[in-house]
Amino acid sequence: MNSREALIALNMLPKIGPVRVRKLLERFGSAESILSQNIDKLCGVSGIGPETAEIIGSWESRIDLSKELQEVSNRGLAVLTLEDEGYPDALRQMYDPPLVLYVWGEIKDVDRHALAIVGSRKTSMYGVNAARQFAFQLASSGLTIVSGLARGIDSYAHEGAIAAKGRTISVIGSGLGQIYPPENMSLAESIVDGHGAVVSEFPLNTSPSKKTFPMRNRIVAAWSQAVLVVECSEWSGARITANLAGEMGKTIYAVPGQIDRPTSAGCNAMIREGAILVTSGHDILDDMATLPLEPSDAVESSANQPEMNHVEQAICSALENGPLLLDELLEITKFSLPEVNATLLKLEIMGKVQRLAGSRFCKK
Repeated sequence: MNSREALIALNMLPKIGPVRVRKLLERFGSAESILSQNIDKLCGVSGIGPETAEIIGSWESRIDLSKELQEVSNRGLAVLTLEDEGYPDALRQMYDPPLVLYVWGEIKDVDRHALAIVGSRKTSMYGVNAARQFAFQLASSGLTIVSGLARGIDSYAHEGAIAAKGRTISVIGSGLGQIYPPENMSLAESIVDGHGAVVSEFPLNTSPSKKTFPMRNRIVAAWSQAVLVVECSEWSGARITANLAGEMGKTIYAVPGQIDRPTSAGCNAMIREGAILVTSGHDILDDMATLPLEPSDAVESSANQPEMNHVEQAICSALENGPLLLDELLEITKFSLPEVNATLLKLEIMGKVQRLAGSRFCKK
């Protein structure tokens, strides 16, 4: 057994967890060594009682490691451990980093430039449109959108990133063999098809539960440099994620909502408590410019930028003769408002277009 396999085995055991494993590693040096210890020696570690020691001592009778590894191989998945170079650095800095990450798809280095978009499972059309628009705009700029594949805002955030041909990471509250909710399997497949990865810290066939979702939320919060809450009730998982991110020192953004909508109560409360009110992706990018995002990594330098697409060309051409209002751009180009908004944002980041007062734009 190697270290990777031993960490997977420890991760499969109940009532262990990353904090206890860290203490065990400090004492015994390696995951393989932990699994070979007798109960008395295990009990000698702070926080490891007789029950936990017995679970570790009898690990071979409790889990089927060979079956798990074979299924990982059969499904074409990757498993990252804390010892692997590809393990996200943001998660290494956590108090309780996942022992392993099961990965369906591909995690790339650019995914360190990440922003989480979270919100309610029960959404209004306002929330749906906001989630898609923010995700589209931010993914177009080079940020990776992190969310949880849940019904509602999570799903629309993933969809917006995919529509922008950007990157998105889904962290789920179940094993990769139990995609939840099941109706989002096609969305998961779309994410994996060149747009990012679906990730879980849980053994393959773990079912979702009240325990797994809060554990998932801490990863979403830790992975991202900031969290955007689009729509949520006064008490919700999205607020928990935002609170966790705030405790980690992350910036919290919130989309304001109507005062008489229960689905807006959470966002409005967070804004009252200090979250930054935002109404477009541009607001977030302006604010995040003060964070260590290394924009040159997310957006190519002007010397290496690819040729502009037809929408970008049409907008730049329309601005050749001077500044135009947004409404004038829509009339001249005949493109939709979301398409023009997203393209203007991208052109601003590329340094080709400048936003002026009064919703006017000019070519740089």
